[in-house]
Amino acid sequence: MQNRRVLISGASVAGPAFAFWLRRHGFTPTVVERAPELRDGGYAVDFRGASLRVLDRMGLLGAVETAATRMGEVTYVDSDGRPLVVTPPAYQSGELEILRGDLARILHDATKDDVEYVFGDSITGLAEHGDGVTVTFAHSEPREFDLVIGADGLHSNVRSLVFGDETPFRHDLGYYVSIFTVPNHLGLDRAGRFYNEPNRTVGVYSAKENTEAKALFWFGSDRLDYDHRDVEQQRRIVEEMFRETGWETSALLKAMREAPDFYFDSASQIKLDSYSRGRVALVGDAAYCAAPLSGMGTSLAIVGAYVLAGELAAAGGDHTAAFGAYRDEMRGFVDACQKLAEGNGKWFVPPSRAWLKFRNLNYRLLPYLPWRKVIEELPLKAGNAITLKPYAVVPV
Repeated sequence: MQNRRVLISGASVAGPAFAFWLRRHGFTPTVVERAPELRDGGYAVDFRGASLRVLDRMGLLGAVETAATRMGEVTYVDSDGRPLVVTPPAYQSGELEILRGDLARILHDATKDDVEYVFGDSITGLAEHGDGVTVTFAHSEPREFDLVIGADGLHSNVRSLVFGDETPFRHDLGYYVSIFTVPNHLGLDRAGRFYNEPNRTVGVYSAKENTEAKALFWFGSDRLDYDHRDVEQQRRIVEEMFRETGWETSALLKAMREAPDFYFDSASQIKLDSYSRGRVALVGDAAYCAAPLSGMGTSLAIVGAYVLAGELAAAGGDHTAAFGAYRDEMRGFVDACQKLAEGNGKWFVPPSRAWLKFRNLNYRLLPYLPWRKVIEELPLKAGNAITLKPYAVVPV
């Protein structure tokens, strides 16, 4: 086996999942993470189709099911909190839903004993040479690795170092989202409440056995010019966009100032012809972000990590062959998952009062519409748009 020493940038979902499989294929992974510690909190993420089978092969499906949100119905309300329409659990949470922070913890716990984690550091330079890559870091001494994998999200640092500026690869869908933890002041019991005004969606749903809640803000906009690491600037954007919005918005915006896990970003997709260059490859959102509107980002990350590690093992560590096979295996799955996001924005963030009324009417009538089954099966069809190879692992 060649190219055993693998550096992974990012300790959220794709990175630890990839490290998990690398160890089982006999590689030696190191994970570097910019944050000083494992990131807790975060929004709910879904699993569908093939990703559930990967979790099962990892032996982690039971742990994820135990930590599942078990979210119930989501009710759309008017400005006085009166119900307008109710959507069933499957419309929001897929086959299995878990908070991103809980998933990250499960993956970290499954790998921390045999994977090196370096928190509070980041890659500053990559110099590829004949038989490896010299990596420089913001705080640590330079190190040598055989391969480097970017699992560091939509605004991937590794991708920018190797592929250049993200602008040519990033396709904005015209929406922005902010999610953060707030007190469960509405007393929600495994349920959610969403409120719409034209081009605005405000929501809150219970979490952590109803001991807290997650606030959710969506709005439509052309591309905004802001620093994606400047949290204060991002908070001001959300406050300005929702300053005059009704329902519980004022209380949620006030709670935003105290939130320990504020998140803000564009709903964007990453589209690349190749997920690798030389000895560097990308996985998860760094390679093929599907945007939150698809509900498939976590499934892509889990499946992508499985396939990339499996192809490296099948090729005996030959990165050229493995990276090409990885691209070929994932291409159809990526296309299917990204396609799900197309057109979803108008349903979740109606652009006008007319659209809002049309959406609510459709939700009310959906149980009686003949194409309801087709709509329900679309995400599951995308989630199964890949046949998982049975990659052999090293006996433990």
